[in-house]
Amino acid sequence: MILNIALIISLALLLNYLFSLIKLPGLLGMIIAGVLLGKEMFNAINPELSGFLSEFKTVALIVILIRAGLGINKETLKKVGSPAIKMSFIPGVLEGFGIVVISILILGFSFIEAGMLGFIIAAVSPAVVVPSMLELKENGYGKNKEIPTLVLAGASLDDVFAITIFGVFTGLATGASISYTKLIITVPSGIILGAVLGLIIGYLLIVFFKKYHIRDTKKTIIFIVAAIVFNELTELHSIKQIIPIAGLLGVMAMGYMILEKYSKLAGRLSQKFNKVWVLAEILLFVYIGSEVDIDKISGSIIGKAFLIIICGLIIRTIGVFLSLWKSDLNNREKLFCAISYIPKATVQAAIGAVPLTLIIQGKTSGISIETGNTILALAVLSIIITAPIGAIGIKFLGPRLLKK
Repeated sequence: MILNIALIISLALLLNYLFSLIKLPGLLGMIIAGVLLGKEMFNAINPELSGFLSEFKTVALIVILIRAGLGINKETLKKVGSPAIKMSFIPGVLEGFGIVVISILILGFSFIEAGMLGFIIAAVSPAVVVPSMLELKENGYGKNKEIPTLVLAGASLDDVFAITIFGVFTGLATGASISYTKLIITVPSGIILGAVLGLIIGYLLIVFFKKYHIRDTKKTIIFIVAAIVFNELTELHSIKQIIPIAGLLGVMAMGYMILEKYSKLAGRLSQKFNKVWVLAEILLFVYIGSEVDIDKISGSIIGKAFLIIICGLIIRTIGVFLSLWKSDLNNREKLFCAISYIPKATVQAAIGAVPLTLIIQGKTSGISIETGNTILALAVLSIIITAPIGAIGIKFLGPRLLKK
């Protein structure tokens, strides 16, 4: 397995470098490395390693969100407050339900089937968006209006809403009873609770780090472990049944608290996490690429799938402009925010096959395997279409649409 890891890293770094030479985002090279090494091409990834990568993707997301939290302070949040809240749910919810309507009309799906599809595709990819926004922040683009931070905050919450609503539709598909009153109460409460718990854990880490003088590298490890444990606890079925706590938002809040109360340490930890991200980024994007199941995409579905995905993006763009209506952003900056909300990858790779799995396991009634395959095919195509467009759009248009 060690040689397998060496192969993955070597190919990913090579393609990253080649894409950088032609001025394209290096992450596209890493995704292609995953496609080449995955089961649909050369099948060169050890099954045990593939299982590890599936688990590791959560660690990579945690590292991304810690980096984001370590770069957001109170003054910045005040600047982006209301628009960020609107950006966190309006574009995604509009896109999700827009796809519900379109897939009923084009694919003949039932409302429940269309709901599962809509909110698999609706989630924006923090794996693509967050590193790109951090790079723009570091280079000073959009600093006067904190536009990268606005996108960071909105995109981090966007997934919470998409995954929660997807969970509702999968619950309906498996015959579970859903209390909509409870849902309306628990989703906002879970978001607030996740943020509060993250702030508390961040404060406890500060107390611990001030009391025990240890190397920054060890502090980084302790921080990652605390974030992983917290996130895994929030994912426990017994807890989610009571209230769906926004664990990943809490992870981001930990970094925010350390920056607010111990800024000197936050700066040092940020440098450490930048180094951790070098490896985490490779393994995450290779995993995403390896999960692209080309065999599930039939020729008959490509045209309809492309139309559904493009219509969804148009609706999402309208949602972004609605979210930023009456804000102090000009049209160029609003356009940049819309482009930043295009990439899809992480969530689609993680849950795209869930409906098909439930169907195969016999946990749903009245839903065919063909429908499950179609949903998976659209999840795969949404990655193939939007991840390159979004990543390239952010890289090339960010410096042109935002003031430095």
